[in-house]
Amino acid sequence: MSSVSRREFLNDAGCGALALLAGSAMLSRSSFAGEAKPAKRRPNILLAISDDQSWAHTGVSGCKTVNTPAFDRIAREGVLFTNAIVAAPQCSPDRASLLTGRHIWQNEEAGTHASSFPRKLIVYPDLLEAAGYFVGNTGKPWGPGNWEVSGWPRNPAGPAFNKRSLKQQPAKGINNDDYAANFKDFLDQRPKDKPFCFWYGGKEPHREYDKGIGLKSGKKLDDVVVPPFLPDDPEIRSDILDYCFEIDWFDNHLGQMLRLLEEAGELDNTIVVVTSDNGMSFPNSKANLREYGIHMPLAIRWPAGMTGGRVVDDLISFVDFAPTFLEAAGLTVPATMTGRSFLDVLTSGKSGRVAPSRDKALVGRERHTHARPDNVGYPARAIRTHDYLFVLNLKPERWPAGDPEGYYDIDGSPSKTFMMKNRTSDQVARLFQLAFEKRPAEELFEVKKDPGCLNNLAGVAEYAAVKQKLRAELERTLTEQKDPRILGTGDIFDSYPRYSAMREEFEGFKEQGQYNPKFQPKGNEPRQ
Repeated sequence: MSSVSRREFLNDAGCGALALLAGSAMLSRSSFAGEAKPAKRRPNILLAISDDQSWAHTGVSGCKTVNTPAFDRIAREGVLFTNAIVAAPQCSPDRASLLTGRHIWQNEEAGTHASSFPRKLIVYPDLLEAAGYFVGNTGKPWGPGNWEVSGWPRNPAGPAFNKRSLKQQPAKGINNDDYAANFKDFLDQRPKDKPFCFWYGGKEPHREYDKGIGLKSGKKLDDVVVPPFLPDDPEIRSDILDYCFEIDWFDNHLGQMLRLLEEAGELDNTIVVVTSDNGMSFPNSKANLREYGIHMPLAIRWPAGMTGGRVVDDLISFVDFAPTFLEAAGLTVPATMTGRSFLDVLTSGKSGRVAPSRDKALVGRERHTHARPDNVGYPARAIRTHDYLFVLNLKPERWPAGDPEGYYDIDGSPSKTFMMKNRTSDQVARLFQLAFEKRPAEELFEVKKDPGCLNNLAGVAEYAAVKQKLRAELERTLTEQKDPRILGTGDIFDSYPRYSAMREEFEGFKEQGQYNPKFQPKGNEPRQ
């Protein structure tokens, strides 16, 4: 990666010159010089996935308000990816795409939030287990949703290892799972002749937070870099510090897991992947097809199979993880998976833009919470390139954040409350409009210059050719992949059941766990 592109990455993350110098030093090319030695054994796979963390908030990115030595180590000794893009900016649909290697519009019920997971879908943990891998998970696997109703004998992410709990929680918002101890149980139970595949799903930094815990822990308001789409106010800064406190907790358990692997002599032959499932839980980020909702941290380390000390700018989609894991294990990738393995990028030894074909990633969104009458969602599709993000809002007459006054597609938080209370002030008015109010059918953002996605260029004449090209590419791919929203049968997404809580205040359909007959194709029975 050139010094210019590294500077762009760090500046996009909201980092200054000092952070740039620190980040550059941590990613010194000398860390892992030379060619990688071929792996003699099938690699282990450790996927560490936090819950609601945008790409900018790691130490190696120059963020002063987090303490992430484990992530930073993986990035320094492995590969830091600067353009990792989710399949959906929401927990369960994105996790489903990670498992299946398929986009949300290909996963039926699993493509929407808190629904079911069709049994016919093929997931990489099952394939690895069938090939002799020992498989397990701890914390948050696929979810929220109901996998049992579809006939799965266990969560699609694998068998659960969750017996160990903390004796005392460090803060109210922290889950009491002892993730690292559960991983130790998993390692202790693993047959010595088997490689393993483990899913560490931290439940942090998902809300709610222990209000003020960031300040109490010693973090400083002055160190906060407020994202451009949020008001710069002490209340917002404190909320961000609370979020950062929980990122630290996730990273702490990852560090413990790395030590366990070192003690077992397994670390260097383990593909350690560290990322998150969607963006930070603040207005205009999580559940939004905006940069802070879809752009994730991603670092991968595997000394036995690849050269480290690199920064790669290729666009990596979450649908690419499953085929990559399978290829690394020596398995054939099923034709059902539309994602593409990026093992060639990992093993290339190169930095910067490695594979020219990795120049775009597609993203989608359907229903998030029960935030509108009839339990309908806010369908949208997007294409992200190195320079642009084009968003196609398929139902622009609907409220993207959920109907007023609840705006329930935005998680409750001090930041949300602040913006709602101050929506008419000079400081907040425009930011409130961007996060809460209705959006046009087309949006185009120049993400390097505008990572906050504040300026919609879709109606600007000089960008007309860019917009037209991206829309055509998006619609062509969606048509090839038979997206119901493009083929005219997209209402089926609004028929899918929701197994999480429903709200009595909304009119129309609100039957938890049931299909909405209003949106089911005539003659079709509910599918599981």
